Amino acid sequence: MVRTDIAFDEQIALLMRGVSFGDEALAAAMEAELRERLAESHATGKPLRVYLGVDPTSTDLHLGHTVPLRKLRQFQDLGHDVVFLIGSFTALVGDPSDKDKARPRLTPEQVREHAQTYVDQVARILDPERTEIAYNDRWLAPLSFADVIELASNFTVQQFLTRDNFSERFAKGDPIWLHEFMYALMQAYDAVMLRTDVQVGGTEQLFNLMAGRKLMEARGMRPQVCLTLPILAGTDGHMRMSKSTGNAIGIAERPEEQFGKVMSMPDEAMRNVAELVTRWTPAEIEALFSAIASGALHPRDAKMRLAFEIVDIFHGTEAAEQAQEHFATVFQQRALPPEIPALALKGPTPLVEAIVQAGMAGSKSQARRLVTQGGVRLDGQPVDDVDTVVEARGQILQVGRRRYARLEPAD
Repeated sequence: MVRTDIAFDEQIALLMRGVSFGDEALAAAMEAELRERLAESHATGKPLRVYLGVDPTSTDLHLGHTVPLRKLRQFQDLGHDVVFLIGSFTALVGDPSDKDKARPRLTPEQVREHAQTYVDQVARILDPERTEIAYNDRWLAPLSFADVIELASNFTVQQFLTRDNFSERFAKGDPIWLHEFMYALMQAYDAVMLRTDVQVGGTEQLFNLMAGRKLMEARGMRPQVCLTLPILAGTDGHMRMSKSTGNAIGIAERPEEQFGKVMSMPDEAMRNVAELVTRWTPAEIEALFSAIASGALHPRDAKMRLAFEIVDIFHGTEAAEQAQEHFATVFQQRALPPEIPALALKGPTPLVEAIVQAGMAGSKSQARRLVTQGGVRLDGQPVDDVDTVVEARGQILQVGRRRYARLEPAD
């Protein structure tokens, strides 16, 4: 049921919070359209239909995915209908947004395997009983070649070449594959088939979202409102959070892993995470960073609060308390460095092989000697068995006094 007990302007402020277009005129236009839709919803009692599409390019959702998901939850809490669309067909093509080269294409088997985990993970943020799950292969796979030509007739090559990633590749003479142009057409068709009022996505998705508006208008439909949200930086503090670049924090990762990864982020990345992922109000965020700026709060202590909040969101307070205690015991008391490189392992791996892969030994025989001489630790505990096999779960591998690696599972 659409909520009217919260003031209309408060609802608009909440739904527009964090929205970013990089264009003031477009932002004003989208806010005006949202106001109009919301006013009609209040008058009729009919909820808005809001959706987010995510391609299952890996098995896990990460904190970057939660930014638009939290916006969906805000709509949901105000009584509106939410659709979480799994890109079961678009993932086969690969979204070229913010990419300087074509994405590797997935197989149907990989897509199905990845999609299986998404429904359970998204329930950590959205109310599963009030969330519609959709799969776009249901309407994209049956399209004929004639249908695709009809879709393509609504757009020009010039429109696509205005995209920064395409124009840069064109200028450099790098290949732009025809199937990459198809992605925006498919996402636009998603909006038509879902008959949405609002679509939420990242700022890099703006072209695709606006393509949905254009196609809806061409079909005689009222165009959707587009709300785009900033990109979340990864654990390196600079690049976009992504599983493929190894700088992601998965929402299903163990509490200790999440806590440790947040603590490994550079100080300058904290505000980005606080504003986009936490449940803190703008006033609370401002107070936290004002205290850091004045010297009243050490950045490390602020980061501890941030790590606790992240774990609390996805695992609960008890798990957050245990993760904090684990970090204090394993990391702080042993004075580990704040930034530890990750080592991706494919399944159970002999410890001596992991040491060699991490570049901490030149050979397996040298790695064995390090183990037998007591120079190897896992999560602070000495390891003396050269036949030890490790399965990556975020443990800290230490060789000698100053060489460290965090053991992470490979995709």
